[in-house]
Amino acid sequence: MIANLVFLTRGCEVLLIHKKTGLGAGKINGPGGKLEAGETAHEAAIREVQEELCITPTFIEERGVLYFDFVDGLKLHCTVFQGSGFEGIPTETREARPEWFPIDDLPLDRMWADDRHWLPQMLAGKAFQAWFEFDGEKMLSKEVRFEER
Repeated sequence: MIANLVFLTRGCEVLLIHKKTGLGAGKINGPGGKLEAGETAHEAAIREVQEELCITPTFIEERGVLYFDFVDGLKLHCTVFQGSGFEGIPTETREARPEWFPIDDLPLDRMWADDRHWLPQMLAGKAFQAWFEFDGEKMLSKEVRFEER
């Protein structure tokens, strides 16, 4: 499965969602989702934010790539984007409820277990690649590589 995540920032805050549907329902994460046929990761990232939050990012850039292997056979390749501009007002939809969080106080205990290993550093400006293995929601292994940009 090819997917994306988007993290929009405003000053010292990041816009996250309370995910209501699909993989990770009940957790807090960035908006995002699967690519549709013919889409680039960038195009899909913008579309997913529009669908989930009723806003349009005006500038996002690729910051990293996540590779997930689940013991049930699911394999996920996820491009991570970060940006700061958008048009519209973040609005709750059937898929997600938006909420701004301080970057220095992320709700990591309510997010996927892997997020603590890359999200704070990515928000601090580091590019990365990361590999994780999960059994359901339990993280079994991790490898994260950072680079300065």
